[in-house]
Amino acid sequence: MIPEIEKASIPEIKAFQGEKLKEVIAYVTTNSPYYRRLFRQYKILPSDINSLEDLVRIPVTTKEQLQNNNDAFLCVPKSKIIDFVTTSGTLGEPVILGQTDKDLDRLAHNEAISLACSGVDKDDIIQMTTTMDRRFMAGLAYFMGVRKLGAGIIRVGAGIPELQWDTITKFKPTYLIVVPSFLLKLIQYAETHGIDINASGVKGAICIGESLRNQDFSLNVLAQKIKEKWDIELYSTYASTEMSTAFAECSEQQGGHHHPELIIAEILDEDNQPVADGQEGELTITTLGVEAMPLLRFKTGDIVVAHTSPCACGRNTIRLGPVVGRKKQMIKYKGTTLYPPAMDNLLNDFEEVEGYVFEIYHNEIGTDEILIKIASSSADHKLMQAIKDHFRSKLRVSPNIELCPNEEIQKLRMSKLGRKPISVIDKR
Repeated sequence: MIPEIEKASIPEIKAFQGEKLKEVIAYVTTNSPYYRRLFRQYKILPSDINSLEDLVRIPVTTKEQLQNNNDAFLCVPKSKIIDFVTTSGTLGEPVILGQTDKDLDRLAHNEAISLACSGVDKDDIIQMTTTMDRRFMAGLAYFMGVRKLGAGIIRVGAGIPELQWDTITKFKPTYLIVVPSFLLKLIQYAETHGIDINASGVKGAICIGESLRNQDFSLNVLAQKIKEKWDIELYSTYASTEMSTAFAECSEQQGGHHHPELIIAEILDEDNQPVADGQEGELTITTLGVEAMPLLRFKTGDIVVAHTSPCACGRNTIRLGPVVGRKKQMIKYKGTTLYPPAMDNLLNDFEEVEGYVFEIYHNEIGTDEILIKIASSSADHKLMQAIKDHFRSKLRVSPNIELCPNEEIQKLRMSKLGRKPISVIDKR
């Protein structure tokens, strides 16, 4: 189930996307109050945008602009909205995104080809360990994508290892849709209760919310811990509510593949200009085929590297490497630039650490400080010193560490909407 355009040559993909771009420019010029106003302000005519290279003539769209002008981005009457979703707002209020019937069809198509990219087919049964409620777009996308693909799905929801294993035993799913760290909890439960995890029939996991790989695509510590105990394939997938599109790994597991029919992807520097090949920058997207709330050059806030070499799976699309970090979560600590994913990987080296959160704040002189709150039933001075030394060895800096009860850590890790755990609390 590989769309033909994904196997086309790079020049053919660029030409195809150029035509799709002209369609979305014409659409927002007619239907989007926000972009009509923007085009007037910058004296942009639809005839000015004829190729991907012309994108730089359009100002970027930021999360703050989307939040402050939420309704002005809507291109259809609210009576056409079938499904309402929200994404956490950077200024305190959530951003509302509506989806029409056509948008829901597009979302299902996106997830079907993304799951197929990772090897799922109509004969598989997928156990979904993420929520579908709380206005969470991803859970809805997984369900509709599996249905469109023709596979089976079991909607278990988040948490409760006992229920997850009871479901695995009864229904024999072949794939799990799961946050990777939850796989460790499933492994721990299985070991405690004498369950042979490698006889379960599960052959793979579609992993969301946490990174599985280092920048060279080798398995990171979290993924290694899973694979040491459970012989399953791990596939990364990356998406956001605003772009209604996923980047999913194929069998080669060398980055998340781009869907040219659904989205235009740019990697931009601080001046909103394209970075050189292989350089990291902010992922900026233009949605294609979205009816209710299309976005032009929307800055996602995620720092990534795009890989352009052809993939052995037969696709010629760009591939996104693991997220380096969130732009707003970049930390300048004692002269060193850090992103939380790098610290995640280091803490995962310590089996004694049962849970953690990073608190980032400004000190009395206005510079960044890091406090790592950890939970461990076997913590002592030796462990604390080992963690500090490990950070100093790998990152050249040693943050402050505080021991906390596991209950406190788990409470801190739950986001306000309770849809997925968080590891960073940014108080700056």
